[in-house]
Amino acid sequence: MQKTYKTRPSAARQSRSMSTEPIRFDTKIAVLLRADLEPWQRLNVTAFLVSGLGTAVPEVIGDPYADADGVAYLPMFRQPVLVFEGTKETLKAAHGRALSRALPRAVFTSDLFATGNDRDNRAAVRAVPTAELDLVGLAVHGPRNAVDKVLKGARMHP
Repeated sequence: MQKTYKTRPSAARQSRSMSTEPIRFDTKIAVLLRADLEPWQRLNVTAFLVSGLGTAVPEVIGDPYADADGVAYLPMFRQPVLVFEGTKETLKAAHGRALSRALPRAVFTSDLFATGNDRDNRAAVRAVPTAELDLVGLAVHGPRNAVDKVLKGARMHP
């Protein structure tokens, strides 16, 4: 007796390996931007801020990617990055809460728009006392509830 075995179409095989269960993270990656930034500044600040988290908190980085032809791509964050906006005062308060909770954080100050390299960026931040930083962006990573408390008063970026 001969049996015919059919294989599933490619898409069905892929969906079988990808769970339909939502993945829940116990941590959160968030970026808080000052609401008065120009669109190009928002993008630039976000890119700089998240690069800091990826190097300081390596567990947030997933595995490398590859397409169906085997072309390799760099790994990215393993969880979403949530982007928020707020006033200058909201940023200052969030910065203080991130410091008090000792969360991994990255800052971007208004002075960094006038510099052109990492050495000058670090010197610009180092030249200003913590309480006087003119923050335009802040990135934080930590337990979801702690990050939510840091972001109190901010709203999701439109």
